[in-house]
Amino acid sequence: MSTHVGGPAAAARAQVTAEDARNVAEAARESSWERPSFAKGLYLGDFDLGLIHPHPESTAEEAEEGDAFLVAVEDYARTLDAAVIERDAKIPDEYIAGLAKLGVFGMKIPKEYGGLGLNLTYYGRALAILGSVHPAFGALVSAHQSIGVPEPVKVFGTPEQKQKYLPRCAAGAVTAFLLTEPDVGSDPARMACAAVPTDDGSAYLLDGVKLWTTNGVIAELVVVMAMVPSRGLDENGRKTGGITAFVVEADSPGITVEHRNQFMGLRGIENGVTRFHQVRVPAENRLGREGQGLKIALTTLNTGRLSIPAMAAGSAKWSLKIAREWSNARTQWGRPVGQHEAVGKKLAFMAATAFALEAVFELSAALADAGMKDVRIEAALAKLWSSEMSYRCADELVQIRGGRGYETAASLAARGERAVPAEQLLRDLRINRIFEGSTEIMHLLIAREAVDAHLAAAGDLASTSATLAQKGRAAVNASGFYAKWLPQLAVGKGLDPRSYNEFGPLAKHLRFVERESRKLARQTFYGMGRWQGKLEYKQAFLARIVDIGAELFAIAACCSRAEMLRLKDPVQGRSALKLADAFAGQSRLRVESLFNELWHNTDDADKSLAASLLDGEFTWLEEGVLDPSEGTGPWIADTTPGPSKQQNQHRKYR
Repeated sequence: MSTHVGGPAAAARAQVTAEDARNVAEAARESSWERPSFAKGLYLGDFDLGLIHPHPESTAEEAEEGDAFLVAVEDYARTLDAAVIERDAKIPDEYIAGLAKLGVFGMKIPKEYGGLGLNLTYYGRALAILGSVHPAFGALVSAHQSIGVPEPVKVFGTPEQKQKYLPRCAAGAVTAFLLTEPDVGSDPARMACAAVPTDDGSAYLLDGVKLWTTNGVIAELVVVMAMVPSRGLDENGRKTGGITAFVVEADSPGITVEHRNQFMGLRGIENGVTRFHQVRVPAENRLGREGQGLKIALTTLNTGRLSIPAMAAGSAKWSLKIAREWSNARTQWGRPVGQHEAVGKKLAFMAATAFALEAVFELSAALADAGMKDVRIEAALAKLWSSEMSYRCADELVQIRGGRGYETAASLAARGERAVPAEQLLRDLRINRIFEGSTEIMHLLIAREAVDAHLAAAGDLASTSATLAQKGRAAVNASGFYAKWLPQLAVGKGLDPRSYNEFGPLAKHLRFVERESRKLARQTFYGMGRWQGKLEYKQAFLARIVDIGAELFAIAACCSRAEMLRLKDPVQGRSALKLADAFAGQSRLRVESLFNELWHNTDDADKSLAASLLDGEFTWLEEGVLDPSEGTGPWIADTTPGPSKQQNQHRKYR
């Protein structure tokens, strides 16, 4: 199959409509909710504190094994020199071999397959330690274990596949996850990478190009998503074809790593462009059924996304440490800079947010570990909110340190000062707002789940293609749902000043969350009533709805964690209560602002301005500057299939 730009594959992608793309995504979405979801309830006005409190915790055995492993990881991490990675843009082989020896590449792999069998909580804590040395470690390990071969094989693999691949992964065979293509980002309906079955059905021939393949440059095994052509029905009467997942040996003939990408941050990440040209993949390497690939990818990402909140929490704690030390040591106008209110407010924000980031990760991971709740929305919210807030913390650190925040660690060291990589942290964290679903995509993904009940109730009212008669029938059905649901949003425990008093000074914040949860559900209903099927195009409105829920989730997580810590250690508990109270106060102001912006905004004017901009009305505004990139063209435009010679050097660390 050709993958030339402008060829048949490009033509096929061009024919994909918005409805086609929506149908592909909807078909892959897990639509049932067999287990309760705390976060989903927040969007429906159902604040069920019992789903997250008492705060779920690891068992005594899990804690004993996990704590011992964290000690070993921290001891080893102290021997690693982050400056070497930043200088050479590569993690030294001996560092990765040391991680493999510790068992880092098998942290989440069950013990029966040679892994450590750690839960998500301890996995995340280990990532935070490694990421605090250099984020490239976090990228390496999480790309391998959160979304690489181990997770989809563990969840969807056959017994034979688990036995074949998991021990190799645990022993140090680096893996990668290949989904994105040069012309396909968050729109899998346009996927061009093809896997064509051989005539005898014993294998598939894989052709195509994958972009931004984290770990792909050095991987031994990769999971590849490819489009299998439809061939009617199989022997079980199911449709054949569709996006399908395969485990592929990276040294297979026909695989070429054509480029190692370089980025503004994450120096040391092994990320590249991988081409497949008539790569023969045995049929037994297929994960799940044909057409199940996108669902496998989305399911893998559900818990895989929690690696980002873990490392985000670690980065915020480090930012706070550096900011506190500097604010005490640096003197301006006769006193430490931290005692000046302008800086003190930044410190207060960083401390409260660092506590909240840890609370959001720990709660989300603990809920996933317990297995009794559906954490799809929790994991997505944690990724979205954590990536944004940790970046703000790093930005405040740079501001507090001033010129020393903007100067590189290497330059600081050359001048004889402490080599604090504040500017590096800002560069490294920026990718988290794009990784594993950009902020904008996460808003849409969460919004789809948040308004699911409304869409189900509205039926054809939410369809832009339904006839007036169909909408009329749908309106009758919807009125029955809302007649029962809306009255429940009028009153709740948040109006009772005695509610949640077991939380002491934090009770008022939980009452706030309960009240605002009901208000959020009402505002979503108003949006559905106003725009009906066009609501999906009101992305700014939906983003604010999602962000309000994220803040409410963070407040609740902080209150639950602070109370847990208070019961364990009264001294630390008092500090935790203070941090949770401070965060909730800051968060409440953001919630109030977001609610106001739901209906008082410049969305329509901005949409009109953007349309005029795209039509070329304001090109005169761009005059008077030079564009150094003009005339160079994207190198990826030359997509002639390359030789099958294996150019990547996958590594085994055993």
